[in-house]
Amino acid sequence: MLQGKNAIITGSTSGIGLGIATAFAKSGINVMLNGLGDPVEIESIRQKLAKQYGVEVIYSSADMTQPAQIRSMVESAIQHFGTVDILVNNAGIQHVAPVDEFPAEKWDAIIAINLSSAFHAIQSALPGMKQQGWGRIINIASAHGLVASPYKSAYVAAKHGIVGLTKSVALETAEQGISVNAICPGYVMTPLVANQIPDTAKARGITEAEVRRDVILAAQPNKTFVTTEQLGEFAVFLCGEAGAAITGSALPMDGGWTAQ
Repeated sequence: MLQGKNAIITGSTSGIGLGIATAFAKSGINVMLNGLGDPVEIESIRQKLAKQYGVEVIYSSADMTQPAQIRSMVESAIQHFGTVDILVNNAGIQHVAPVDEFPAEKWDAIIAINLSSAFHAIQSALPGMKQQGWGRIINIASAHGLVASPYKSAYVAAKHGIVGLTKSVALETAEQGISVNAICPGYVMTPLVANQIPDTAKARGITEAEVRRDVILAAQPNKTFVTTEQLGEFAVFLCGEAGAAITGSALPMDGGWTAQ
């Protein structure tokens, strides 16, 4: 069913996004990668996915803080592939600080990249999905889209917003062959999480080892990081026929975190 479908995955040059891109390519889905990084390394990733799985893999350097670039990214994918059948909004950044010390520019950037970029991408991709009567939109939220933690006001606000956006768009498209869901991962050892550890240690006045043991995995009852491979396979399931009746859902994949 998914062979020959076309997907855009934002923030897919590393971490969760790359895990989803790999799972999609393995399932025969053509992929537009997007994200930051060394151009040579990104080109290597692009070539490897295309060669290993026999799919088309292209790349957009669109800046997720720039609505015009997001629209151009979607238009470029449509021009290249013919359609955009699947959109995964995954791009995200993080900053950790008490709310009264939180830099305003960090707040603005997190809201722009983690929330507003999803709106702009959905707005651009949705008309084509409606026209063809089929589409899958997956927003990568977080356990922080369902519960909160201190020192992460912008991230928690953005991820709660993603869950709300998911529900609204799902209701608007429920009779049009389009599903819209949010995956809410617990902690995944990605560059984003790794970069949080020193900031969290500083904010809380503890060691980085204590952050891993007593802060990060303390919230996750199974004491195990979610893998990018697991997230990729879950995304594939949501895109397939078995997941077609799931829409408007915020789906935890968090080792029991939000069950507490």
